[in-house]
Amino acid sequence: MLLLLLFVIAFAALAQKLKTPYPIVLVVAGLLLGFVPHIPKVSLEPELVLLVILPPLLYSAAWLTSWQDFRHNLVSIVSLAIGLVAFTVLGVAVVSSLTGFDWRIGFVLGAVVATTDSIAATSIAKRIGLPKRIVAVLEGESLVNDATGLLALQFGIAIVVYGQTPTISFAIFRLVYLIVVGIAVGLILGRVVEWCEHRINDGPIEIAVSIFVPYTAYLAAEAVRGSGVLAVVAAGLYLGHKSSRFFSPTVRLQANAVWGSLVFILNGVVFVLIGLQLPYVLHEIEGEPVSRLLLGAALFSALIILLRLLWTFPSARVSYFIRTRLLHQNEKRPGPRDLFVIGWTGMRGVVALAAAISLPQALANGSPFPHRNLIVFLTFSVILVTLVLQGLTLPPLIRALGLAGASEPPIQETKARRAVLEAALHYLENRRQSDQPAFADLYDDLAQHYQHRLAGLTGDLNDLDGSDRERYARYLDLSRELLDTERQTALRLRDEGRIGDGVLRELEHELDLSESRLNAATTNRARKIQ
Repeated sequence: MLLLLLFVIAFAALAQKLKTPYPIVLVVAGLLLGFVPHIPKVSLEPELVLLVILPPLLYSAAWLTSWQDFRHNLVSIVSLAIGLVAFTVLGVAVVSSLTGFDWRIGFVLGAVVATTDSIAATSIAKRIGLPKRIVAVLEGESLVNDATGLLALQFGIAIVVYGQTPTISFAIFRLVYLIVVGIAVGLILGRVVEWCEHRINDGPIEIAVSIFVPYTAYLAAEAVRGSGVLAVVAAGLYLGHKSSRFFSPTVRLQANAVWGSLVFILNGVVFVLIGLQLPYVLHEIEGEPVSRLLLGAALFSALIILLRLLWTFPSARVSYFIRTRLLHQNEKRPGPRDLFVIGWTGMRGVVALAAAISLPQALANGSPFPHRNLIVFLTFSVILVTLVLQGLTLPPLIRALGLAGASEPPIQETKARRAVLEAALHYLENRRQSDQPAFADLYDDLAQHYQHRLAGLTGDLNDLDGSDRERYARYLDLSRELLDTERQTALRLRDEGRIGDGVLRELEHELDLSESRLNAATTNRARKIQ
């Protein structure tokens, strides 16, 4: 574990210098490290992924997902998370039967590779300014499709191992049960945790509770044969939406820092582990012609990419019809460029590889599971091709399609910031009238501070006269210089032995909060000027 963590730190730093999404660099680095002599061999255990790594990653993603965006795009998300999974599974099964392969094995293979991992895709999308609606759909898909993919895998294993082909009615019932029970468990747990959080005001305890929640939701739902994935997602969405009411500002800062580091470490370990599995995969298929394996891997990867593209365009038209005509949503018609980008971001990740490795070794009659090693190899190949090839080509593709920097202006954010500042100024004015005249200069000072902040939000900075723009810019520069002076003075006092490290940390915390707000104001000003 220490070696894995060292790899994550080193190659994530390299990815930052290369300006490449760290999942891609970590996978390639892990792949190369797997052939270095004397490197400890680390096998990927399915239980490690599904029970230890997956719940907190899902919970964190759900927590940070906007409930309004998720609800608004629910039809499109369901189309990809359920419809596309089913289309992929059936598509692989049909192609397998046409090529002389057993369709049942094709069904299992399709279920294994049906789930996507959008970490790399969304990180690229956000960095280069892909429209928010596309990012929201990709994030929502990755939250839900793990559940449908794992359910399809259960059906596929039952067909192959026990020879039991579930009826359509049973499949629908099982899917509905999986969804309803999983969501119910997650919401019930979320409500209980919310009740407890209102009665706790201690950062370490509340952070410990937040780490406890995803594992409890997952295991509780699985215990009643519901979807642990959907339970975690439901709990994360609910508590993330409610957190502003039970987290204090200090706890929120602490929790964001802890969870940011935890998610980075787990993701990093996962992607390095994917790369390190190549020696194990190759060992299992020794004796097979290399050219035949590479050709099969290339054709299968192309099939998976093609199936997603084939589904994306017609399903988007159906989703648009439902959202605009039946649900009366004010939704812009998705263009071909947007749909192609969504179709190109079907990157596979660790859940697919864990699903392949978790396949049983033998059938119910004791005979070996047919083509198990080949399924693992093809799954690894799809992960490598989609993550590296699509991940590296996504930025130039987005730029070529003219979508880079096409993110919608932060209208809601600007309106909210303006309303907050205007409310504060209105309160100051009312409070001034009821207070003593001796404090008038205090109110003037506070009002001027808020008016400076409001100046960067009122209309376009380019429309303000030159003196106002210069005054606001000077205000930001002076504020930053004053903060730096305060910080340097606090450090000097500590170095002279006049204050201890504990006092320094308290002062730094306050200064960091002030500088964070100042940086936000500077960023907003830059947006306006652009």
